[in-house]
Amino acid sequence: MADQRVFTLTEVAQHQSKNDCWFVINGRVLNVTKFLELHPGGEEVLIESAGKDATKEFENIGHSNAAKKLLIKYQVGVLVGYTFEESETKDDSIQKPRKKEMEAFVIKNDKMPTYTAILEFFVPLLVACSYFAYRLVTRTEQMLY
Repeated sequence: MADQRVFTLTEVAQHQSKNDCWFVINGRVLNVTKFLELHPGGEEVLIESAGKDATKEFENIGHSNAAKKLLIKYQVGVLVGYTFEESETKDDSIQKPRKKEMEAFVIKNDKMPTYTAILEFFVPLLVACSYFAYRLVTRTEQMLY
């Protein structure tokens, strides 16, 4: 931790402008001045939290892992009273996320031949037509008597 500079919240509060924007997230003092224009939510959101501990706001938004890894990039020090493990502060612990391949499961249990699907449609149709034709013929014969 000797390489990390320690700041008080009073010192961080002196950096509240668009040209000098610092805040604290999880004990990390961040200088996000260069990130203002790149922030997806707009620079106003960051300037609003400048000079303060913005941990609650950061956590409530639900940032991605990539956003959480950016914290280390913009870290200039730590807040008084916070300590971090060496693995948390090293840049080599940040790995680029691997591309995940899209997975799809297709259940195809089609062992039935195509002609059986056609038969399943036409056989009941043929039976129904035969029944109505029979009823029509027998009814006509009854009317002739």
